[in-house]
Amino acid sequence: MLHVNPAFSRIGEENAFAVLAKAAELQRQGRDIINLGIGQPDFSTPPHIVEAAVKALHDGHHGYTAATGILPLREAVAADLKRRHGVEVSPDLVMIVPGGKVTMYMAILMFGEPGVDILYPDPGFPIYRSMIEYTGARPVPVPVREENGFAFSAEETLALITPQTRLLIINSPANPTGGVTPKAEIDKLVAGLAKWPDVALLSDEIYGQMTYDGLAHQTLLAYPEIRDRLIMLDGWSKTYAMTGWRLGYSIWPAALYENARKLAVNSYSCVNAPTQFAGLAALTGPQDAVRAMVAEFDARRSVVVEGLNQLPGVRAAVPKGAFYAFPNIAATGWKAKALASALLDDSGVATIGGPDFGVFGEGFIRLSYANSTVNIRRALERIGDFLSRRNTVR
Repeated sequence: MLHVNPAFSRIGEENAFAVLAKAAELQRQGRDIINLGIGQPDFSTPPHIVEAAVKALHDGHHGYTAATGILPLREAVAADLKRRHGVEVSPDLVMIVPGGKVTMYMAILMFGEPGVDILYPDPGFPIYRSMIEYTGARPVPVPVREENGFAFSAEETLALITPQTRLLIINSPANPTGGVTPKAEIDKLVAGLAKWPDVALLSDEIYGQMTYDGLAHQTLLAYPEIRDRLIMLDGWSKTYAMTGWRLGYSIWPAALYENARKLAVNSYSCVNAPTQFAGLAALTGPQDAVRAMVAEFDARRSVVVEGLNQLPGVRAAVPKGAFYAFPNIAATGWKAKALASALLDDSGVATIGGPDFGVFGEGFIRLSYANSTVNIRRALERIGDFLSRRNTVR
């Protein structure tokens, strides 16, 4: 009998990919499926970015690069952060990685071990808890509440920190809720963290360029008092419709950067070279496509929120960022995962049940409005029809 490390029994997964696979199988069977489950823009990567990768291949960029990423791309990341946020970042602290999850993986591995606590948002991206449990650390959920606009509470977060806490994960704009935490609340959190100088922070800012209603994204890089313990996660997947390119970056404190580099060397060696040149073109080229995509998401946001609030037993808060709605479906009488499963099987609409995002996710489902307005309207009609026909408790 093979003796596998028991830690592997604690690894979870991201159910959005399981739903994606099931939806694809139903489509192969001839079903008309509308996928509002996966968090993936329905836009193509802008042509100038694609051409940059093609040119890199033709120019002979076929080999290894530095584990930390090519210097021009790290310099472009630093310049972009200066342009967007007015913060100074050394290219020597930028790590180019194959997708945003890699930064989570590295950071949680660095701080997670039996006997310590790691705080993470709940409802939140499922990989946070999965990786925390894998390391043997205790996952401590930080409630993200509907009544607070799905912004985290600095007071509630700080109250959960103990001498056993090693890492605090925050995410704004947030997946799955679309919540955006106001600057005033982040100010309170940073001030309170002065009492806990040994607690590291992982700030997931992958949706940082997707905010609405005049809200500006507040990066934690803007707080010099925590820069020596802050890991910031961002990337190209959402902003530039590059999910399949697998390209992300992180900013590390100087004391942790070498650890991250060694993890890269020991796992994936480096990000593939042509993709890095595509990322360079994305940051240094025109940003019109980004603005157009976010404007379209904003228009779809109005459609999905209005439509959800007209459905029986459904209440939807207005998301302030990302491209997700997280409606409260408790009054329908359905449990969230049962409803999501039934909507796919019965009505051909893929959504994700709230419990897939944490213990506080019951009573909610997640819908991505990174799909066409036509499909969103069709999906809402199907959901409304389903709830009218099958409104008994499950």
